Amino acid sequence: MVTGASSGIGTELVRELARSGTRVALLARRRDLIEALAAEVAASGGSAIPLPCDVRDRVAVHAAIAEAGQRLGPVDLLIANAGVGHSIPAEQFDAPLFEDTIRTNLLGAVYAVEAVLPGMLARRSGHIVGISSLAAYRGFPLTYAYGASKAGLNSFLEGLRAEISDRGVRVTTVCPGFVRTPMTAKNRGPMPFLLDADDAARRILRAIRNGRRVYNFPWQMAALMAIVRLLPGRLLDAGTRSAGIME
Repeated sequence: MVTGASSGIGTELVRELARSGTRVALLARRRDLIEALAAEVAASGGSAIPLPCDVRDRVAVHAAIAEAGQRLGPVDLLIANAGVGHSIPAEQFDAPLFEDTIRTNLLGAVYAVEAVLPGMLARRSGHIVGISSLAAYRGFPLTYAYGASKAGLNSFLEGLRAEISDRGVRVTTVCPGFVRTPMTAKNRGPMPFLLDADDAARRILRAIRNGRRVYNFPWQMAALMAIVRLLPGRLLDAGTRSAGIME
């Protein structure tokens, strides 16, 4: 199952999985887009079912995953990819918009994990993957809601992995840098080492197949973020303001 399958990395993950013969459940809000993607997969000889759903709705997520189980069998691989990014200037700080980011990026993943985890633990097999971001490692102006949601996702997955690592269920945290998607298309700031979504999807699936616990990429951006994390706060604040970093 791939959440956030209607565009960007999610769509490319579906295409790559389908090419390898995987039966894929597509979960996203935009019915027309995931129905078109499922038809594309079917035309290429693959198997995919569209499941329109808002990941912010816990009941709907559980219902969608139950339907996927009935039609395709138990979920062996969950890729919790659904995400949004909002810029929230301090002068117009908007707590409901912040909450929407958390509900989509963090709780959406939590609801999906809640739905698949009991079956995976009972079968002692399965793989949970959360698509986070390198932005989780340091807060930046305007995008603190996005960073907070991804930092929370990282912590959630890290704790879950530590608890169930000896019970047959793998947990992978994926932290991409900048990827060319509809969400990043609205960025006004620089996006160093920008990757295309299909390239990112192939890298992610390779990391999943290799059983990576945490995958930060591309390495150049991951190294840059590691350096940024060491910068004094005042220097980082001044640098990000002058660079115009957005989402």
